[in-house]
Amino acid sequence: MMFDIILEKEEDGYWSVHCPALKGCHSQGSSKEEAIENMKEAIELYLEVAHEKAMTLTNSQSGLSLVTIAV
Repeated sequence: MMFDIILEKEEDGYWSVHCPALKGCHSQGSSKEEAIENMKEAIELYLEVAHEKAMTLTNSQSGLSLVTIAV
C-alpha cells in the first residue's frame, strides 16, 4: 500500500509531515529522512488502531462483518 505524504520545513529547522489520506496522521523529525521514517511508523500505528476499532465495532454490533481486502 502506498501513501502520499506532505513534508514541510518549519522555521525552527524541524520537518513536519502529514498524510492527507489519513485524517489526523502527523509526525515530525529533525531531518527530512527522520520525518519520513517517523511518518512510516505513524501510518503503521494509525492503520493498526483503525483495524482494532473496526474489530471492536463488528464484535459489538450484530449484522456487521469485518472483511479484509487488498488494494
